[in-house]
Amino acid sequence: MKRFWSEATPAREGSGWSVRLDGRPVRVPGGAPLHLPTEALALAVAAEWRAAGGEKGGEMSYADLPLTRLAGTAQERIAPDPEPVILEIARFGETDLLCYRTDDPPALRQREDARWQPWLDWAAERHKARLNVTSGIVHVAQDPAALAALAEAVGAHSPAGLAGLGLAVPALGSLVLGLALSAQALDGAEAHALAMLDENFQADLWGHDEQAEARRAQVAADVALADRFLRLAA
Repeated sequence: MKRFWSEATPAREGSGWSVRLDGRPVRVPGGAPLHLPTEALALAVAAEWRAAGGEKGGEMSYADLPLTRLAGTAQERIAPDPEPVILEIARFGETDLLCYRTDDPPALRQREDARWQPWLDWAAERHKARLNVTSGIVHVAQDPAALAALAEAVGAHSPAGLAGLGLAVPALGSLVLGLALSAQALDGAEAHALAMLDENFQADLWGHDEQAEARRAQVAADVALADRFLRLAA
């Protein structure tokens, strides 16, 4: 689509913020003005629209507006009924990546234990959710009380927080890492490195595959976007 505006500016709107394009509010697909919870997010969203297409009449796409799309998801899809999204995100606690370790090679297991276990310990301390660990890929049952505690932690998020978690947790394969990201206990780059620990070990051992590298790059981009959105919306 062609850019139809010259200026994009944040504006205070009641208890939140909006972004205006030549004085007209950015709207979500349903027609309502886009509502943003913080000034920081409004400034970042305005910067997206200011850059999209280069100048009035330039070509742009909604791929140029990732923060806007997440904010719109929070407002239109999540805010009216957060419960399904909470349940969808919380379900990742049942099969959290950090709970599944290898026995072979031993060097990889040592790396998993050293880098993953501290985050399971973090979840146990912060959220009272002690998750069980197993070797291999056979499903390990988790304590219902631990899963309930993690679900409560997810449910404490705002719609914007749920939008960020909804992007980060599936990308990472770990609810624990997603919650740590949301709590700013680690950043996107570190979360991505933890999630890719096994893959990076195997790639260093056997060589790098172009398709696998592209997938890892996409995961990194998704996690970085989620991290930025969560921080701006907090």
